[in-house]
Amino acid sequence: MIDNPTPIVNVGIIGCGEVTQVVHIPTLGHLSDLFRITYLCDISKAALQFCSQKVNNHVPKTTTDPAVLCASTEVDVVLVVNSDEYHVSHAILALEAGKFVFVEKPMALTQRDVETLIKAEQNAPGKVMVGYMRRYAAAFTDALKEIGGLEKITYARVRDIIGPNSTFVSQSATFPKRFDDFTPEDSQDKASRAAEISEQALRQECNVPVTPESARMWRVLGGLGSHDLSVMREALGVPTKVLGSHLNFPMWSVLFEYPGFAVVYESGIDNIPRFDAHLEIYSSSKVIRVQYDTPYIKGLPVTMHIVENVDGAYHETTIRKTYEDPYTLERKNYTN
Repeated sequence: MIDNPTPIVNVGIIGCGEVTQVVHIPTLGHLSDLFRITYLCDISKAALQFCSQKVNNHVPKTTTDPAVLCASTEVDVVLVVNSDEYHVSHAILALEAGKFVFVEKPMALTQRDVETLIKAEQNAPGKVMVGYMRRYAAAFTDALKEIGGLEKITYARVRDIIGPNSTFVSQSATFPKRFDDFTPEDSQDKASRAAEISEQALRQECNVPVTPESARMWRVLGGLGSHDLSVMREALGVPTKVLGSHLNFPMWSVLFEYPGFAVVYESGIDNIPRFDAHLEIYSSSKVIRVQYDTPYIKGLPVTMHIVENVDGAYHETTIRKTYEDPYTLERKNYTN
């Protein structure tokens, strides 16, 4: 008999798109002893109907109004996983309702909005967690210990070159669907917010002309790129400056300067069905590499690879600590 069972956290999800269908609903369902999805919100009633049937063991309440979900006494934590134009406004709505908040990356795309959300959190009883699941991979947390034991870092590389996500999603056995039963006003609001965000981020904060190319690159860096930069910051800290870059979608690279060494960040999207994302840290006698596979298929391990000089001999070790995916490990961290 369990004397002190862990209380179940009631979760409300804002956004019923692909990532909710492929990742969040299945992961929370697998952890039903820790979480219960009680509320779903989306502007698409068809998406709400579809996703409500995906929830294990019960049918959650649904609404098209985020304020209704956030105000519900049946919600402890709000997952903001809709289009990123709404991340900050809906996260603030949840904080003002006294909830804890998980917001998918990117949390925000402008410095202004980052500061606004930080201030809102400071004035609220709840806290905000940003969805960078790669940092919770067991191989990554073990690699941090290995990196901390290096005498001196001489070089590092962050790489993320992937094929089309649709390839991996279609093989995930989650069978997601897209819906378009929203109004022209909804589409116009999203487009207006996107244009304002690009103007604020690029022209106002970075003094960069707003063009279709610069706006697209900004959104790609805020999306795919934010995972890589998050891992880089967690492992190495913040770089002192950018030495150079080549931003030419669909491939791009950046050279960062750190005290005593440089970091190459290379990323892009092509049509080859593979997922190559890794962090690699070099020292004079040891190389540590964390290799990620696609997050959309559960059970694919994240591995740590160590190459080193052991008494003058080449020594290579591959460590697969667990098959638990980073999303599952990230969710377990909610309750800590």
